[in-house]
Amino acid sequence: MQLTIRNLSKTYSNGVKALQDVSLDIPTGMYGLLGPNGAGKSTLMRTLATLQEADSGTATLGDIDVLKDKDAVRRALGYLPQEFGIYPRISAVDMLDHLATLKGIAGSQRKEVVSALLQRVNLWEHRKKAVSSYSGGMRQRFGIAQALIGDPKLIIVDEPTAGLDPGERNRFYNLLSEIGENVIVILSTHIVEDVKELCSNMAIINGGRVLFAGAPDLALQEMEGKIWEKSIAKSEVDEYQHKYKVISSKLVAGKPIIHILSDENPGEGFKAAAAGLEDVFFSKIMAA
Repeated sequence: MQLTIRNLSKTYSNGVKALQDVSLDIPTGMYGLLGPNGAGKSTLMRTLATLQEADSGTATLGDIDVLKDKDAVRRALGYLPQEFGIYPRISAVDMLDHLATLKGIAGSQRKEVVSALLQRVNLWEHRKKAVSSYSGGMRQRFGIAQALIGDPKLIIVDEPTAGLDPGERNRFYNLLSEIGENVIVILSTHIVEDVKELCSNMAIINGGRVLFAGAPDLALQEMEGKIWEKSIAKSEVDEYQHKYKVISSKLVAGKPIIHILSDENPGEGFKAAAAGLEDVFFSKIMAA
């Protein structure tokens, strides 16, 4: 199954063009949607999740018209938004049972489904605890469990690892990777590491426009031989930003190391650097 998006556009009443002719082909597997805050990612996710209308364009999930046949989309959809509400004193098992009821799963089957999902996300031992008492990572795993109710064909995950510690983040990565083997999983994030670790295909979006779409390896190949780095003094940062296409700067042992984009060796002590997905991301954003 494939999700096909063509010329999707959305302008809000305040004049903000959140989506501008967005076209993407999203196959089965993990698909990263990478962009800074305010890039249009959440607008695209909410549109695909039938939570808001597009102004124009089309989107199809297999033979389902996503923009017109909303009931069919919702039956095939699992959605984990950036923030999801929970009842404060309800246990995980009761909450999941309630959500499964809303999804139309019959009582005879529901207990089995709920048990299987809690075990899959490694929350079975904590099933009687209130979800509101869970850690950030546990709550996100519960979010994945509710998104999996009804064997969805499309799962949308919006900014899932923000605020998670490294251990929780790794557990979440492993869970998403396993899920993405058989369904379409769209991972919307501004964290480059999420896409690098998980996704075989990706798109970079900013200002509501698609700046790149394809495999991360293809994006890295395009940058090969064009990234140069140098350690400089903090007082030199402005000078180098005016002189070169500085695409990133990070502090290492208190000194900035800058990456610049150049087709040729710029000299002045710069050394060739292996291109990373961060370089792709920042260069595409700069060029837009």
